[in-house]
Amino acid sequence: MTAQANLLDLGLKDYGEVLELQRKLVDLRARKLIPDTLILVEHPHVYTVGKAVAGEVPNQVDGVPVFRIERGGQWTYHGPGQLVGYPILDLNERNRDIHGFLRSIEETLILTIREFEIAGGRGEQTGVWVSRKKIASIGAAIRNWVSFHGFALNVNTDLSYFHKISPCGFSGSTMTSMQELLGQEVNYDEVKERLMRKFEIVFDVKLTRVGTESLQATVTSSVS
Repeated sequence: MTAQANLLDLGLKDYGEVLELQRKLVDLRARKLIPDTLILVEHPHVYTVGKAVAGEVPNQVDGVPVFRIERGGQWTYHGPGQLVGYPILDLNERNRDIHGFLRSIEETLILTIREFEIAGGRGEQTGVWVSRKKIASIGAAIRNWVSFHGFALNVNTDLSYFHKISPCGFSGSTMTSMQELLGQEVNYDEVKERLMRKFEIVFDVKLTRVGTESLQATVTSSVS
């Protein structure tokens, strides 16, 4: 039976603000106060560093802020023209299958870019690859068997920002985007819409748009 899930479409939003929102939603989902939730967002320029990187990291790189976070993986970049998704899913209801969860995210992204005649697939590292170029990165964290962090699909992304780091341990030249592959700017909203539909199919959910205000009202009602 298809489950109901929330969709939070935040538009362009600061990374730190959305990080705090994720952590709150993970707690609420673990307490069964909200259903599974997919956050879709576009961030201003930011670098994030996962648990695979040891030692100190700088607070910024060429003026771009750096966040050390709890997901797996190494360095990555988020910025305008990139579609970022954070699935807040209770994996207790999905047999605690982390491997299956990651493969389902890959499948969602592969099916999405196929709609634009881009043939993506799985590669030597988690994520989505087109030949030997990486078009989408995935980095997840699990707390109380609820997932957070997630994926980043390069739509119209300025790829030069990847050259200032080693994204996922690779050279910045490894990264590509839908725009680069197709030779023209891509309709970002159309990509987002297609991704939502593929996410519903792959994860067997029905997404309902909610705002942060209505979500807060739902939570308040649940605990009163």
